Amino acid sequence: MSLALKPDEEKMFEGQPQGFPFGDFDLEDVMLPEGDDDFGFPSEEEEEEEEDAQTESGFANVLVVDGVPKVSQEKYQKLTSILTKILSGPGHIRENGLWHPVDEATGLSKGCVFVEYETPDQARAAQAALHGYALDKAHKFSATLYDEAERLAAVPDEYVAPEPRDAPPPENQWSWLSDRRGRDQFVARFGDETEIYWNDVAKQQPEDVYKRSTWTELFVLWTPRGSALATLHRQGVALWGGDSFGRLMRFSHQLVQRVAFSADERYAYTFSEVPPAGPRDPPRFLLIVWDVRSGRKLRVFEGPQAEFAVGAAARPDGGLAWDAFRWSGGAAPGAPSFLAHLKKGGVAVYESPDFGLVDRKSVKLDSVQSIEWSPAEPVLAAYQVEEGNMPARIMLMRFPKKEELRAKNLHSVAGVQLSWHPQGDFLAVAVEKWTKSHKSTNTHFELFSLRERDTPIDMLELPNKAEKIHELVWEPRGVRFAILHGDGSRLSVSIYSMRDGKLPGARGVAHLHTLVNKQASSLHWSPAGRFLVLAGTKQTQNGLMEFWDTEDMSLLSAGEHYMATEVQWDPTGRYLTTVVNAQNSTDNGYYIWSFAGQLLYKVERNRFYQFQWRPRPPTLLSAEKQKAILKNLKHYSKKYDEEDEAILMQADTEFLAAREKQMEEWREWQATKAEWAAEQAEAKKALLGDRLRDGDFTVQLAEVTVVLEVKEEAVKL
Repeated sequence: MSLALKPDEEKMFEGQPQGFPFGDFDLEDVMLPEGDDDFGFPSEEEEEEEEDAQTESGFANVLVVDGVPKVSQEKYQKLTSILTKILSGPGHIRENGLWHPVDEATGLSKGCVFVEYETPDQARAAQAALHGYALDKAHKFSATLYDEAERLAAVPDEYVAPEPRDAPPPENQWSWLSDRRGRDQFVARFGDETEIYWNDVAKQQPEDVYKRSTWTELFVLWTPRGSALATLHRQGVALWGGDSFGRLMRFSHQLVQRVAFSADERYAYTFSEVPPAGPRDPPRFLLIVWDVRSGRKLRVFEGPQAEFAVGAAARPDGGLAWDAFRWSGGAAPGAPSFLAHLKKGGVAVYESPDFGLVDRKSVKLDSVQSIEWSPAEPVLAAYQVEEGNMPARIMLMRFPKKEELRAKNLHSVAGVQLSWHPQGDFLAVAVEKWTKSHKSTNTHFELFSLRERDTPIDMLELPNKAEKIHELVWEPRGVRFAILHGDGSRLSVSIYSMRDGKLPGARGVAHLHTLVNKQASSLHWSPAGRFLVLAGTKQTQNGLMEFWDTEDMSLLSAGEHYMATEVQWDPTGRYLTTVVNAQNSTDNGYYIWSFAGQLLYKVERNRFYQFQWRPRPPTLLSAEKQKAILKNLKHYSKKYDEEDEAILMQADTEFLAAREKQMEEWREWQATKAEWAAEQAEAKKALLGDRLRDGDFTVQLAEVTVVLEVKEEAVKL
């Protein structure tokens, strides 16, 4: 029997079997809608997923409390009331949300309680507050979330060992150092691309190593010894390395802005500024210290920026400079690393591996303004400003013993600049002092010799003390330094030595040479020493470059990279890079030069953002072995010259082979068009006849005008 349908209902169910939807009909004949639309009805799989989700969310706010006294019915209500009062302290219990079960066989309560709170957060807070709570001397609560208890209950009584899995062997992070030709790598960022290359000078072009689009959202950074590349993202920092540049580690830090590694690459910190929660709240910061190998979070620094923005760590706007936290320099194998920052009235220094304060207290330094670690060892230089009757002070301290190596008091100081020697042998302090009238300043240098007994100090004044000092740069692996000084657009470069020229090997500051009228804004020593580049990287200097050999003060070469903004030596001191980045709208890219100033090759890239050579780790060769190599350098040079010549010949062979391949492809294409050319020739012959043979014809371009329609209309004026 079926119910009669109204006319509009019959139209609604048109095409369905007789009796649909209320009477007797065959399911096989029912017409289903096309497509995957389920019209809001869940499938069996979705019903199972929904049931699981409801189960999980339904018990996420339930807490199981064990360790409750087992009592008879006479004491049951009183105990339940006491438990309700205690358990409702950390959160709100739902109506009828406390179940105190009773054992029917004995009539005693079972010694546990199930509590349902309003939210999962309240349940978690209650667990933290109630776990270990002592009701009396004999009863201590054990609080467990229901979901966790259910998971633990599902653990089998007998341990079943998991099946072993073959782990792929880790890639060698140092394989790039085994390049047979001793080439160096560099990373370049332009547009959305990040690419890593070999510097292949023999072929006068970079050789691809690895490339990836949208690899970073901010910038990339090599670790100090070059074992990995760090990329920055909204979610945090990732480390990449090995031949395939697979991901090695990641550090979760939302909206991270900076990353810095310790000198031995064992530790790193990530930094971000936290915007204020309200208009009256101060800006905050978050800094996390990480173990690089395990990815474990070691320590967190956070709080208002104003509390840490002390002295040189404060930006002009009062915020905290990102590099306010400083890693110590070159830790020896197994030696601890140190992290330091300024604070009001002192310096806080933290020691690895747990990064607690050294001796559990800060170093008290009144009016401290700036600090700089030695690049080679845990020696900290600190500058304290002049305040009242207390003079300004420069102090050197070695950690972790907090041993004060040397200190120097200064008066009438307007400012100080600290400059360490790359190997930590010397410290130069540029002291800007007020004149008696306090209307102008003079500059002199205090030079600390750390490898000498008792750390002696030499003072240096330029002939014209009123000249502006732009830069002091130490020669790596040497005893010389260069000073860029002067006023106006053309400056002077003076070179000094920390050895007295009159007495070989004796300590003393000796003037070696001065170059005058130079269009330079920065000085760049080769990492190997000896060679000095004077670079004009300001807009008015047009990227002028001068390459000098400081052994005999000879100008090796002069060149120009128009609008260059950066200058970088490679780690070996053999090659130099000049860069025009996206600060300039045109001519973006980089040039590769030899140490002597020969332009080797250049690469142009639109929207060029970053160039960075891959650092090399400290050499494992002894000083004697290095001297032996230098002594036999001609022998090694001959060997590598022969290899370079073979590479050039191979490149020529590859070029000729490529050109021959192109010619062969042209011949093949030409052969495919021979039939068509013959047809065209026959057509011309049929059209022109003998005139084609005699050449008695001309080809003219004729223009034909065809009038399709002419229409006249009267126009009222």
